[in-house]
Amino acid sequence: MNIDNLFFSLEIIGTLAFAVTGVITAFDEKLDLLGAVVLGLSAAVGGGILRDIILGYLPPSAFRHPVFSLIAIAASILAFVIAYFVGKRFKKHNREWFQVLNIFDSVGLAAFTVGGVNAAHVCGFAENSFLCIFVGTLTAVGGGVLRDIMAGRVPVILRKQVYALAAIIGAGVYQGLFELTQIPQTLLIVISISSVLIIRILATVFHWNLPSLKNADE
Repeated sequence: MNIDNLFFSLEIIGTLAFAVTGVITAFDEKLDLLGAVVLGLSAAVGGGILRDIILGYLPPSAFRHPVFSLIAIAASILAFVIAYFVGKRFKKHNREWFQVLNIFDSVGLAAFTVGGVNAAHVCGFAENSFLCIFVGTLTAVGGGVLRDIMAGRVPVILRKQVYALAAIIGAGVYQGLFELTQIPQTLLIVISISSVLIIRILATVFHWNLPSLKNADE
């Protein structure tokens, strides 16, 4: 499998997972089918759209090559139908489904992080470390932020879970190894993706969260 096919496969997994998180959010907020599709699509491709706007790649890839958008729409509709008919049983096994979804979501997070940094390199910004790390992180978490804002929530990455931090570290590992070493790109991708996955797995197992501000009455 070449690098392009590897990225494509990983991003499909991430697109599917992120689309489902949008539908789950819609399910919690009691939205209709259109609302579920909008949230699913926003979660899946929103980060990539924001990335392309910052990089000046217009129209964004989500519109030039809509395969991921179409996959996100199809996944959102399917997830909505399943949730509509088996919602009660889903709640009974919520923990098991969450663990499965978290695995796919973490793979998507890692793939989108590395893909975002690579997109900055392709656009000619490989020497701008801050920009590369920023757009890598934005690609990974931007869609989730849009999803939560549309649902009227404080974005999850701002209040719990070592999520954005994992993307920042993964993007930093990719950019740092790219600048300081001459290792093959395939190995560079594997190391960077692994760093994100390890952080997410450890955060999930040990319930890691960053320190947060507490209300004075708590």
